[in-house]
Amino acid sequence: MQHDWRARAVSPEEVVGHIGSGHRVFVHGAAATPLPLLDALASAPGIEGVRLYHLHLDGPARFVEPSQEGRIRSISLFTGASVRRAVDEGRADFIPVFLSDIPALFTTRRVPLDAAVVQLSPPDRHGLCTLGTSVDAARAAVDSAGVVLAEINLQMPRTHGASAVPLSRVRAFTVTDRPLPSHEPEPVTDVEARIGERVASLVEDGSTLQLGIGGIPNAVLARLMDKRDLGVHTEMFSDGLLPLVEAGVITNTKKKVHPGRIVTSFVNGSRRLYDFVDDNALVEFHPCDRTNDTALIRKNDRVVAVNSALELDLTGQVCADSIGHRIFSGIGGQMDFMRAAALSRGGKPIIALPSTAARGEVSRITPALKPGAGVVTTRGHVEWVVTEHGAVDLHGLTLRERGFALISIAHPDFRAELTRALVELRHFT
Repeated sequence: MQHDWRARAVSPEEVVGHIGSGHRVFVHGAAATPLPLLDALASAPGIEGVRLYHLHLDGPARFVEPSQEGRIRSISLFTGASVRRAVDEGRADFIPVFLSDIPALFTTRRVPLDAAVVQLSPPDRHGLCTLGTSVDAARAAVDSAGVVLAEINLQMPRTHGASAVPLSRVRAFTVTDRPLPSHEPEPVTDVEARIGERVASLVEDGSTLQLGIGGIPNAVLARLMDKRDLGVHTEMFSDGLLPLVEAGVITNTKKKVHPGRIVTSFVNGSRRLYDFVDDNALVEFHPCDRTNDTALIRKNDRVVAVNSALELDLTGQVCADSIGHRIFSGIGGQMDFMRAAALSRGGKPIIALPSTAARGEVSRITPALKPGAGVVTTRGHVEWVVTEHGAVDLHGLTLRERGFALISIAHPDFRAELTRALVELRHFT
């Protein structure tokens, strides 16, 4: 079979022809977004009421254009840039849910899937493809959907862990040979560099890291070269991790769970990153109900979880998924890792954010969250908060003490205003 599998390939239009009106369909995300199949689905004749369940998708999303209303409806479990406007305008939906809880939506048939549309690496001599760069919720979707429909991309990395998909499980597939979307790391700003220095100072030798993508995680990682025996158990990582692996800083030897291995749910970044994970037994991809399992993560000592926020109020409530009522992203795995880090022996849950937004015109530390803002991490779960102006540990502090601590790391231009608000809110002089 390994020699003649391509003979089964059909056109993208024929693949999506297995999707009928009213079907519930999972769509693979991030770098594994099956764009040729989504494009074919947007042009498919005669379909109505198709619901697409997905995390962040990379690339254009024709299926959320106004012309698709009544035909296809996006239901995001983590909202990316391509569907934000459609969610805001009511042409698409959003489900608030912990990343760790998403696989069970499919396996328990709380959300019964008729099909899973995924991008796979080519089959090996055993007839096994892999989910490539994104295992996350795709593992549960592939295992529980009625049919699996695939783009088999000759350039999709072959990944280790819980990533294998037998070609025999795939009802129909098309073959492509296209580069994955590449995201080169952005230059780190002065503010991000200062935050990175403060976060890095909190990381001890032997820590297990959870970091995402973006300027602050990259700034932190770049400042860990003097550490020893770091480990990685995360929901995702990007290019910033690679120099630490190459320098021998990341060894994973101190981890209790999957020692000796980098554990992740998906990756997103540059071609260099995709080449790194290709057939690399050092990196294990697992579904997000495992990577984000609080009971599992906490078994590692000194878990350092670094997450971001859009705004933070003076009691410590963290909004990370919306700007007021406007959905910006999703709950994701922030709470999974914040709680796990707090329960880990010697762990540190960290919220790291610039002190201002809108080019310095708005303080991200505010007396109260905007109306409609989603509290992703509660004030009972928040401990370390870091801005470019300092780092404070809120654990065990009163509301009044928390307010003063947060004001001390707010931008100086807003401290007087925040202090007046705190005095009024907490009724003291």
